[in-house]
Amino acid sequence: MNASTMSLSSAAAVTPSAAEATARIAEAPAAAPTAPGVLAKEQGAALARAQRRRTLARWMAPVLGFVVFLLLWQAVAQSGDKQLPGPLPVWEAAVKLFSDPFYVNGPNDQGIGWNILSSLQRVALGFGLAALVGIPLGFMIGRFSFLNQMLDPLISLLRPVSPLAWLPIGLVVFKAANPAAIWTIFICSIWPMVINTAVGVRQVPQDYLNVARVLNLSEWTVMRKILFPSVLPYMLTGVRLAVGTAWLVIVAAEMLTGGQGIGFWLWDEWNNLNMANILIAIFVIGIVGLGLEALLVSIARRFDYS
Repeated sequence: MNASTMSLSSAAAVTPSAAEATARIAEAPAAAPTAPGVLAKEQGAALARAQRRRTLARWMAPVLGFVVFLLLWQAVAQSGDKQLPGPLPVWEAAVKLFSDPFYVNGPNDQGIGWNILSSLQRVALGFGLAALVGIPLGFMIGRFSFLNQMLDPLISLLRPVSPLAWLPIGLVVFKAANPAAIWTIFICSIWPMVINTAVGVRQVPQDYLNVARVLNLSEWTVMRKILFPSVLPYMLTGVRLAVGTAWLVIVAAEMLTGGQGIGFWLWDEWNNLNMANILIAIFVIGIVGLGLEALLVSIARRFDYS
């Protein structure tokens, strides 16, 4: 076989491989359009996994914090002189206590349910009166600079006063514990609503008020159509702060004035040296306060037009 024949044979041997490579190259673009779809599916799966991890973390973090709290509580209960009950005895006492929360064995021996309702009634009265006075007063202070200059020093003086410092004034004026407690709630709840409402009025753009002046709108129309929608978020923030203050104050006031209420019930259990019921009262106060806060947050979201 000569050299030319060998060359032809080599060319013939190479030619099928080249043809196959060309065919593969020609087939490659047909598979390319599926690549973006596969990539999108992988990205979607990765996002779904990340979302599941975030959801799991959002639920597991509070549970983990509560478990750590229970472990620390149990460790403290087992140390020292063992006067502080652990989580399990407190849970058993709570089950027994809430099995009949509305019993009545006399004026000074009633279920915890009646005491909670009594405290909520005082909070509703004092807080409601504070809202009726504080919100309109905040509108006027924010709207009229002369009134702001007149009342701002007085508010700055009275606002830092401790809530319980107002209780003796109520006892002297009203000669009874129940109205004195309501007065204490009123005077301590009014400041957040006044201040936040006034700040909200001052944040209204001056252009809005100038347009109202050009259109010769009445003061009532300005309040209703311009100021109220703009001030509503500030006002609801003041209401949330005020209701937290009100619930905080009523517990302390009832511990001093006696009668019926969750604060008085807590103090009575202390006199009986019933530490399990004292811890139950602490949890009840926190849960009720959390419920009031959640209620106001839901109301604020309902009126959030931003």
